[in-house]
Amino acid sequence: MKITIIQIGKTNNLCLENLIHIYHKRIQKYISLNTSEIQDSKKKNKSKDILRVKQFEGKEILKKISSHDFIILLDEKGKEFTSREFAGFIQNKMNSGIKNLVFVIGGAYGFSEDVYQKTHAKIALSKMTFSHQLIRLIFAEQLYRAMTIINNHPYHND
Repeated sequence: MKITIIQIGKTNNLCLENLIHIYHKRIQKYISLNTSEIQDSKKKNKSKDILRVKQFEGKEILKKISSHDFIILLDEKGKEFTSREFAGFIQNKMNSGIKNLVFVIGGAYGFSEDVYQKTHAKIALSKMTFSHQLIRLIFAEQLYRAMTIINNHPYHND
């Protein structure tokens, strides 16, 4: 199995970018990881029309996924996990024969209805709202933590 992370916009904070890169490199010791960035529609179109922004970003997201991918949105209305539960979720997907697990980190306004319709699961990292740049770091760390739990590496402490 491989994991793909699709994300809207860039990380423009070099400190965050460096930390994200460190975790991505660590994750790749355990599993194939790809990332894909979609240009932030707000910056491209200078549009304040939320529906139009979500539709544009949704079309770009859907271009990057195939019908065989298992799509998981990082969404505030998603299921919350402990770190061990998240590792179990990943392990379950690995055992089920899924070839590509795709996590999508949306833009400022969330996802279009078209993206929601193609989604297999939604995960919430917290009930709080974070910037998409910070979520990338938090998610990278949790994905690394899940890989260490699955592989019995002593990184995670209960």
